[in-house]
Amino acid sequence: MKRAHYDLVVVGTGFASSFFLKKYLSKAKPDQKILVLERGHFYPHEERLKAKRKEPTDYQKYEEPWEKAINNHSTYKKWPFTTGLGGCSNCWWGCTPRFMPNDFKMKTLYGIGEDWPIDYDDLDAYYYEAEDLMHVSGPEGTPFPRVGKYPLPAHEFSVVDKILHRKYGNQYISQPTARASRSTVGRNRCMTSSTCDTCPVNAKFTIENSNLGVYEDERVELVYGAQVYSLEFVGDMVKKVYFKQEGKEQSIGGEVIVLGANPFFNTNILQNAGDQNPFVGKGVGEQLGVQVLIYLDNMSNAGGSTWVNANGYMLYDGDHRKDFAACLMEVSNAPYYIRLERGKYLNIASFRLLFEDIPLDDNYVKHTANKFVPDVFHTKRSDYTFKALDNMKQKLPDILSCLPVEKLKFLDPFPNEGHIIGGTRMSADPKLGVVDKYMIHHQYRNLFVLGAGAFTTYSASNPTLTLSAMSLFAADKVF
Repeated sequence: MKRAHYDLVVVGTGFASSFFLKKYLSKAKPDQKILVLERGHFYPHEERLKAKRKEPTDYQKYEEPWEKAINNHSTYKKWPFTTGLGGCSNCWWGCTPRFMPNDFKMKTLYGIGEDWPIDYDDLDAYYYEAEDLMHVSGPEGTPFPRVGKYPLPAHEFSVVDKILHRKYGNQYISQPTARASRSTVGRNRCMTSSTCDTCPVNAKFTIENSNLGVYEDERVELVYGAQVYSLEFVGDMVKKVYFKQEGKEQSIGGEVIVLGANPFFNTNILQNAGDQNPFVGKGVGEQLGVQVLIYLDNMSNAGGSTWVNANGYMLYDGDHRKDFAACLMEVSNAPYYIRLERGKYLNIASFRLLFEDIPLDDNYVKHTANKFVPDVFHTKRSDYTFKALDNMKQKLPDILSCLPVEKLKFLDPFPNEGHIIGGTRMSADPKLGVVDKYMIHHQYRNLFVLGAGAFTTYSASNPTLTLSAMSLFAADKVF
């Protein structure tokens, strides 16, 4: 570090931190001094591809297995994530639908959970900005309020997609996605390889290929291998950030502190620092995902141009959410779902059904004697979610009645959806959450706690676009 005190200290380099910095730097003075502490290292895309192909690479020493970074106490549940420059942008799959407006008003509309202190209109402009920065591919008509074209054209429909879109219109759309439908700056066109965690042609948006420019800015000092584990609270302010680098424990001072690690580590840092807020660490989880294979009678489901070709909203919104959860359909175009009967290889479609869940106190993060490795407990799903699963199984045959369906085969629920949500929820009332609408800690007013940990409730929709828009919103409104 070049100095002992900074105007801004940021923890992490994933979506939340990077989008926050993008907006902050556009407003900050030329003499601002900003420190970014990243627990991992720079692991270039081309080197990740070598590791994926089982080829030798000196960078593989920087891989940190998620299983060693946390103590996972739920054997049925997995929490894959990556560390290093870009965080989980290196392992996400690029799905970027917006939330629906009603997702922010669950208590008012349906009596479920709590309302968010922000709404869709608050984030609308920042959704557009995040979509532009990610060069999202998407359709002109959507079930959520949006006007105009996406930065890149929509991906092509498959045969099944075309039939369902004709029947359901804007309730069945080409998925908005950060997997490029056309070559764009720093990225190639998606080749539908369905290995999006490490895209072989670099078509998926990552912080590395983003051209955001935040870590090249002369006001920003980026330090690798700095694992933050705690803060120093003095009164109602944060004065120092504690971290370990190259085996040595250190501290740094800052006027404003931004926690932009994933929800497990944001929680761990706060708990190690002695934060007594009862909601810190509570209600962690994610959506429930179930795959259904749709066997088709004498219909070849050819075409499509990306891994998730479409989203279906036919079971998403409505008064049913008073009783059971929203369901978002992700329509897979993965080549590993084929039929083995001669002449019927492509007579199949595959849907991933994503169900929102609600925060439960039984699912939580707790700091341990090892201040670097938190315990993670996920003990149950809500009845609200399981009722939606039962409803989907009843309603899906009728929804698919426009297709020549031979049979449906439901697979077991997936152990993960690649999302970590909750633990530092936002609220208007300090008695109901950890951070306010700008993701500033209710008690420590120079501390931002960013990311999906701040979500008040879960949505059936993928979280990354929304958490990125929230970071833009916070930096724009506060500074």
